[in-house]
Amino acid sequence: MRVTAAERPRARQITDGAAVSGRVLALAGFGWLAGCGTLGMPPAPTASPAPQPAAEASPEDAISAELAAYYRRIEADRRARGLMRTDSGADQMALSVGRLTDIYVEIALRDEYLRTARGFIARSTAAPLRRWEEPVRLRLEFGASMSAAKRANDRSEVASLVNRISSITRHPMRLLPPGGNDGANFHILVLSETERRAIAPRLRALIPGIDPAALSLVTDMPRETFCLVLAFSRQDDDAYSDAVAIIRAEHPDLTRLACYHEEIAQGLGLANDSVLARPSVFNDNEEYAFLTALDTLLLRIHYDPRLQPGMSEAEARPIVQRISTELIGGES
Repeated sequence: MRVTAAERPRARQITDGAAVSGRVLALAGFGWLAGCGTLGMPPAPTASPAPQPAAEASPEDAISAELAAYYRRIEADRRARGLMRTDSGADQMALSVGRLTDIYVEIALRDEYLRTARGFIARSTAAPLRRWEEPVRLRLEFGASMSAAKRANDRSEVASLVNRISSITRHPMRLLPPGGNDGANFHILVLSETERRAIAPRLRALIPGIDPAALSLVTDMPRETFCLVLAFSRQDDDAYSDAVAIIRAEHPDLTRLACYHEEIAQGLGLANDSVLARPSVFNDNEEYAFLTALDTLLLRIHYDPRLQPGMSEAEARPIVQRISTELIGGES
């Protein structure tokens, strides 16, 4: 979930510690700090044809246009400050076995937010290892507001990303073709503001029994939230069986692609943020837009068969340390 709000940290994981209609709910997110600036206007033409009556924009169109301008300003501000890097960050990595182990524990075995009777509160708590055990079958669904060109480009980018993550994790994943619902269990919905506000019936169809609180997280999503992912378990355990990611159609291209990178990775179980994680998308500093070399190590550790859903930190840490030693060697 990407969040813009003054001094609000970036990626989030909110875990519902209780079953919701027989499911465990996790909310992961990607947040940003609001940027400011102005957009230049194109020069006026030296001559122009007689003006034609313009169709009056609907209130919904006006809202989307305002949001699109808002997100463009934030992206431009970030990039002007050297953030939203798209390289692997390999030149920034200085890892020991101990540091890699600590980063993994912070990202995979911690929750930033806790659900209580009063709602979600910011509290760092230990969490069990959560991931998919069954194959992940992703489907992209675009609202009518997305152009055909953007749909085609995003589909190509996401297909490449899914193939890359599947290769890293050695876990079966694939992006399904458009149309139908032939076994998809990870749904990525790219929606405008108006489309998202009306998406509750579709979410109920995708995730039967979805909790009303989870629905409202999507339909009432403030503009400070750029994108989010919700992951569920059918069996009240820590193996995911369904996920839904929400991406705003108003985002400029790089921000939208960054949302795909983080929400898919977080929907696989790497859901927390930490200042220890650098270079990484799982960090509040907004430095990287795409998955980095460190993030690939975290994904590989997370889907190592020696680890199992439900493991505590005490159970997982020595195994993670052995895996880290195999991946990078060196001193612990």
